[in-house]
Amino acid sequence: MFKKLSILIVSVFLFTVIGFPVSTLTLAQEDDMPPTPAATGAFFSGEYRNMLKEWGKTDEEIQARIDETWEQLFYGDDNTERVYYPVGDDMAYLLDTGNEDVRTEGQSYGMMIAVQLDKKEEFDRIWKWTKTYMYNEAGAYEGYFAWHCNPDGSKINDNPASDGEVWFVMALFFAAGRWGNGEGIFNYEAEANAILHTMLHTEDDPLATATNMFNEENKLIVFVPSWNNDGRFTDPSYHVPHYYELWARWAAADNEFWAEAASASREFLKIAAHPATGLMPNYATFEGEPQYSGDYGQFFYADAWRVPMNVAVDYAWFAADEWAIEQSNRIQAFFYEQGLYSYSDKWRVDGSESLTPWHSEGLVATNAVASLAASEPIAWEFIEEFWNTSVPTGQWRYYSGLLYMMSLLHLSGQFQIYSPAS
Repeated sequence: MFKKLSILIVSVFLFTVIGFPVSTLTLAQEDDMPPTPAATGAFFSGEYRNMLKEWGKTDEEIQARIDETWEQLFYGDDNTERVYYPVGDDMAYLLDTGNEDVRTEGQSYGMMIAVQLDKKEEFDRIWKWTKTYMYNEAGAYEGYFAWHCNPDGSKINDNPASDGEVWFVMALFFAAGRWGNGEGIFNYEAEANAILHTMLHTEDDPLATATNMFNEENKLIVFVPSWNNDGRFTDPSYHVPHYYELWARWAAADNEFWAEAASASREFLKIAAHPATGLMPNYATFEGEPQYSGDYGQFFYADAWRVPMNVAVDYAWFAADEWAIEQSNRIQAFFYEQGLYSYSDKWRVDGSESLTPWHSEGLVATNAVASLAASEPIAWEFIEEFWNTSVPTGQWRYYSGLLYMMSLLHLSGQFQIYSPAS
């Protein structure tokens, strides 16, 4: 802290006495001051780290950034900024602006952002659109949600992407905790429990044409709850043990399974991470090996960008395994060595080759969230790069923009657990 104050004093002197611009000097944490991960998870302590404030930003600066990001992504320019589009008086969808479709990924992220920011109207609009158009009332995937639709609500594919269901459940439980339960589809807790039941009991029907969303034997989430090959591997970014831990406490049934799933996911992430780079593939076998799928599955790319965030938040909330500290240090060290301000967003998991020239805002954001569990001084530099990165705009703003918003909430201590009263 002494060194930080010294830099501030010198900066003020240079600016006031000789006119040297303060902006060229960092007021951030010094390189010899490593962050200290919380020893007790926020679930138990009720304390959520505000790393942006620890780094040196004021409450006013942080809140202004959150407000600006919300306004841009939800109410900004139709063609270059927003991803949230109201429909009629009581519905809304989040548009994947790169692919011109609506995905359960985006809908569930939008709901999570809304509940964290206490935006009940937007939450209910998104949820009503989702339940109206994406939910499968019957058919091969009855009880699940079609993973993407056209903006007019027509389904493109009936099958679910498992992360959508996971995030719907968590957002609905938090909504029950923050606002209480309403009627019909706005009985948030009942809706969450109904999705959980489908996840684990689809195969109870001997005529079921879909599978459970979690493998009964190894307790790992599957890529798609399908009898074909998509149900025989997983996606490391779908592993959110901190959510399963909450379900073990809050779900109406299968609580022991959810506790086992949390433990299984933590062990899986250890074997899916490359021991030197910390990178994980987009898709993986249940044994943690890269799952080959065209030019996507075996690489660290867009799906896997979420893993640094998930690992760190699991530690921040539950502090269940100090491996998360090692992993967060490892993956930050890898990207730091590649050039903090220019590293590629797609890699072979052994780090031997980068595969794009892009330095995407979404990965910048989630690598910064890894700082919640990191213990090396470079963590502050990842936070600084994130803070200096603008909210995404243009055609590809959707995915990176939503990761940016959630990362901002995590790093400001405003992404919190809201326990349903029951």
